[in-house]
Amino acid sequence: MNYHNKNLGARGEDLALEYLEKKGYKLLKRNLRMKAGEIDLLMQQKDTLIIVEVKTKMSQEYGTPQDEIDYFKKKKLLQLAKSLWQLYPSHSIRIDVVAVDGKNKTIDHVINAVEES
Repeated sequence: MNYHNKNLGARGEDLALEYLEKKGYKLLKRNLRMKAGEIDLLMQQKDTLIIVEVKTKMSQEYGTPQDEIDYFKKKKLLQLAKSLWQLYPSHSIRIDVVAVDGKNKTIDHVINAVEES
């Protein structure tokens, strides 16, 4: 990943975090590295742990940020959820996606975006 993309991703995570905290979510950990991969934002809302995948794009010329969540990314997020559940079996866990339009600074929050089928 080049510097521009890394910087864009960090700015997107900042915007997503600010948005979620205004909605009452509590940040537990940012960029949490686990064996199964990395969780962009680990948030909590009441008794629910929320894995937040943040996708940021400057243009929708090649699709929306949500389009970046393909089959393989969903599979990875489900693996992360299972790993997290092993650490916190008394909590419910869900996966949200926050899509950030970096140009317009708009946010689309998809709650429970990835579910096991």
